[in-house]
Parts: sequence; C-alpha cells; structure tokens
Amino acid sequence: MNIFVIRKCRDGNHLNTSAMNTLAHVLYLLITFFITVRVGLIFYRNGRLFILNLLHQDTQLTDFINKALLVGYYLLNLGYATLMFKTWKPVQSWQDLLLGLSTMTGKILITLALIHFCNMSVIYLFSKRNNHSIHA
Repeated sequence: MNIFVIRKCRDGNHLNTSAMNTLAHVLYLLITFFITVRVGLIFYRNGRLFILNLLHQDTQLTDFINKALLVGYYLLNLGYATLMFKTWKPVQSWQDLLLGLSTMTGKILITLALIHFCNMSVIYLFSKRNNHSIHA
C-alpha cells in the first residue's frame, strides 16, 4: 500500500505531493526561523540604545525590557509561524510551493513589522508618561 499521494502532471511526470508538502514546510520553517532570529538580534542590539534613551539611561530597566521583548518576540513569531501551517493549502506543484512559500513568508514579515511597531509605540508612550511624572 502506497502512503504517498501521486498526481500525474500534464507533461506525464509524477509528483509526490506528500514530499512536496514536506519540502515546502521545511523550507518555510528554515526561512521563518532565519528571518525571526536575525531580525530579533538586530532589534535587540539596536533597540537597546533607543530604549535606553527613552528611559533616561536607566540601564537596569532597559536591559530587562529589551530581554523581555526579545523572548516575547521569539515566542510569538515562531508560535505564529507554526500556527500558519493550518492555513497552508496542499502543494501539488513547484508553482504551488513557490506561491505558498512567498505568501507565508510575506505574512510573517508583515507580522514582524506590526509587532515591532506596536512594541516601539508602547515603549514611546511609556517614556512619555514617565517624562510627565518626572517633570510634574
């Protein structure tokens, strides 16, 4: 009994859709992991200076917030990337594989941008509130 689903293409070649789906998922996880870790480290290094400036050189609070943001960022993005498998349509051709990879990677990149914007907005608002209480 064959456990793989075989589909005959127009040109007569056989594609193993189970293997195509596995390849698509592995490539997606590698791309997503690389992007998430790389962007996270860049935000962690460069964001520290931004947060430090907003919190008036309070290094202890800055380091705590920066580490918490990095861990939360990793957990949220890698969890979200894993949940995206539910929305993935079956891959039956190389075109489907490329379309699925680009669509899912695009969704992850948009999510990364939104999370970064929200984090920086909250930190900015927090620092503004902190400024008003210091000057009052």
